Amino acid sequence: MENGTTMNEFLLLGLTSVQELKTFFFGIFLIIYLISLAGNGAILVIIILEPKLHSPMYFFLGNLSCLDICYSSVTLPKLLLTLLSTRRAISFLGCIAQLHFFHFLGCSEAILLAIMGFDRFVAICCPLRYAILMNHQVCVLLAVVAWLTSFLYALMHSVLTARLNFCRSLKLHHFFCDVKPLLELACGDTQLNQWLISIITGGISMGAFFLTLLSYLYVIGFLLFEHQSCSTLRKALSTCASHLMVLCLFYGPVGFTYIRPASATSMIQDRMVAIIYSAVTPVLNPLIYTLRNKEVRLALKKVFSWTFC
Repeated sequence: MENGTTMNEFLLLGLTSVQELKTFFFGIFLIIYLISLAGNGAILVIIILEPKLHSPMYFFLGNLSCLDICYSSVTLPKLLLTLLSTRRAISFLGCIAQLHFFHFLGCSEAILLAIMGFDRFVAICCPLRYAILMNHQVCVLLAVVAWLTSFLYALMHSVLTARLNFCRSLKLHHFFCDVKPLLELACGDTQLNQWLISIITGGISMGAFFLTLLSYLYVIGFLLFEHQSCSTLRKALSTCASHLMVLCLFYGPVGFTYIRPASATSMIQDRMVAIIYSAVTPVLNPLIYTLRNKEVRLALKKVFSWTFC
């Protein structure tokens, strides 16, 4: 790979250059990161330890918690470091690695959310065939497909970005390494990279979103026509509404960032919306998908009773 300069690192400009705001942001993002680790870590532990939670739904929830721990760990520790210290540099290889794992884990989460929506669709609309359709082998296969597809997708972005020549300023107007900020620093033809962002990234994210949305809407329609119980319908609508809120918080910023063309004026907006899907969503997922669940709450009490007895 030929690099257009003798430099071997980039400078992350972060969220702000105001020292007082740096201290404030450091405290906020440290709390968010610790909550994300604690919440998702607790969910992962109880799903592993509690035999009653060894079902397809909780298998995918465990995958989601593992993803969220890794996802927030890709960007937030480096952000905290740049807020705390004066050194904001990241090596070229470190930058490409961060880009790769960010897209790998983000794409995995998008596909996993679609699989979870399909799992709920089968469980509610085809309960008699659920054990056959969603057996252990099928669940493992779906998870492997999600992780493998996402790895290859991220590899495409990281390889094509690493091959670019960077002959402009090496200051990244972002708090982590992403494709669009790097393309702003590249010289030469980046049309293929731009096309891949708009078509491939946008297609995967929006395709997964609409499939997930369709699953939940079909579940709501099924319950409306098949069940006349107000309590059952109210519980289902409450659950689906919570899940749809997470989908909007995750896919909305992703679509806003990657579907529209890159421009220098959009970098500030991209940084703001990136906070939502890289920091806020991993915190909300355990709260909405698991901690509101009665079985999970009982398992948490059981684990805590083992710990303190």
